[in-house]
Amino acid sequence: MKINPINVQAINTYNKQARPVKNAETPKTFADHIEISSKAKEMQASSTYANERAERVKQIKEDIDSGNYKVDAKKVAEDMLKFYRG
Repeated sequence: MKINPINVQAINTYNKQARPVKNAETPKTFADHIEISSKAKEMQASSTYANERAERVKQIKEDIDSGNYKVDAKKVAEDMLKFYRG
């Protein structure tokens, strides 16, 4: 029995079609820009939260360095479940 090859050239007919080439223009670039109002800057400067957070971070760093920092695994697991479920 002899098997004749099927027209193999028909497989890639789309790849062989000529594609029109567009003129390459330089794409326009846009830069992000943000403006913070003077009122927002004032609020940020007077924020006590930033000071409290900095103090808390400092305390945690000291606890880690001294070896006194303890992690409550149950609390971490509960918070993770709340985050992913909720």
